[in-house]
Amino acid sequence: MPGQTPAKPDGRPRSITIPTPDKPLHFTFVLLDRFTLLCFASALDALRLANRMSGMTLYTWSLQGEGGETVTCSAGTTFVLDGPLGETSRDDTIVVIGGIDVAQATTTRLRNWLRREARRGGTVAGLCTAAWSLAASGLLDGKRATIHWENQDGFAEEFPEVDLTKSVFTIDGKRITTAGGTASVDLMLHLIARDWGKDLAALVADQMIYSSIRTDQDSQRLSIPTRIGVRHPRLSQVIREMEQAIEEPVSPATLAAGVGMSTRQLERLFRRYLDRSPKRYYMELRLGRARNLLMQTDMSIINVALACGFTSPSHFSKCYRAHYGTTPYRERGTQD
Repeated sequence: MPGQTPAKPDGRPRSITIPTPDKPLHFTFVLLDRFTLLCFASALDALRLANRMSGMTLYTWSLQGEGGETVTCSAGTTFVLDGPLGETSRDDTIVVIGGIDVAQATTTRLRNWLRREARRGGTVAGLCTAAWSLAASGLLDGKRATIHWENQDGFAEEFPEVDLTKSVFTIDGKRITTAGGTASVDLMLHLIARDWGKDLAALVADQMIYSSIRTDQDSQRLSIPTRIGVRHPRLSQVIREMEQAIEEPVSPATLAAGVGMSTRQLERLFRRYLDRSPKRYYMELRLGRARNLLMQTDMSIINVALACGFTSPSHFSKCYRAHYGTTPYRERGTQD
């Protein structure tokens, strides 16, 4: 197949050769109501730069949405669409971009359209929270997937048949999901490298001033030491144990024994570095998980309480009010 050497911005040839495509690879971007702008822009600009750096049209794209005319992102900016949800080619890659209130944006019409288009055998991707849309359409059953860390609690409860990971992005056959934000860049660089070679992907990364390309083996969240601003191995290990045991909380004595400390030593460690007791820190983790479930799922209050280690709704409500200044019922906009 004949090839073409991509040009530098100053017109001089680069040292890599890209095979001339028979036809461009097409991406159909489906923008949901209040989609995340960073997620979409990162993905689209990587494709644009692949075209620019290669000097060829390697990729084309179109924008679709339910209304067919315009759609507004979470930042309030309105985008003009190329058309409504329509028929795609089997060779197209469908990329759904989610954002705020993705469950509400995942309408019956969207689910039916996704199922129909997926039956054609093409690749379907869900970026940011749009993994929810794919899962609600049954496209992720029995598959590995990821979603933004803030939505992981609700997603895991709602779709137990999906093998949820904490990766930056996940590819399982013809189903792709990302955690959102700049994870779109990592995914697109991976696809560009797969389609046209690592050299072109590196050129695109350079243009984006993107110096650390992540893979599907990288976690989307910062490490515990980075998050808490403290590099103390035993403190990090205890917090990790807490995060993994929300439904059935572990006693401070057991946590302390697990890192070779006494309960008093553990208490001093938390007071010194986090200005709170282990019990208080653990409670805040559990209440944070509970709030995610309340806002992201239709689980009953009692089931949310049980999923977060509370044995009774009344105790849960009391702790929730003390921390957030409102009850779980009012948090959802219902009557106490």
